[in-house]
Amino acid sequence: MAQGRNTLMDPPIEDLLDKVDSKFTLVALGSARARQVNSYYNSLGEGLGKVVPPQVASVSGKPVSIAFEEIAAGKATYHRVDPEAEAEAAAAAAAVVDLVEDAVLTEVKEEIDDGELGEALDVAVAEAELGILDVGDEDPTAS
Repeated sequence: MAQGRNTLMDPPIEDLLDKVDSKFTLVALGSARARQVNSYYNSLGEGLGKVVPPQVASVSGKPVSIAFEEIAAGKATYHRVDPEAEAEAAAAAAAVVDLVEDAVLTEVKEEIDDGELGEALDVAVAEAELGILDVGDEDPTAS
């Protein structure tokens, strides 16, 4: 005789919770993967797929059921970002941006000092003062 189950859900929630660290993580991972599976099915026949197809053979065609089966099989996983590593990466990126900005400003100042941009800048300022250069102070919606 077939063995009965106490729950209607397959795989059981208890098995799914063993794969993640909290209920919230289970919901977030399951919903994200279900959206990807749904997107995969909606984009069939539209050229190269950008979304990974379902990783398990499922009797159900529902994206959430497929996502939970993938989590139970260990095919859909997650990783936590270390806040310290993320802060270090953000600080490094900010330092690179500062270096690039300083280099660009230095180069522009050198070109102005050399007279290459200075003359063009003087002409633009003079045209703006005389009203020859359109700087967009008129209301574009006015007729």
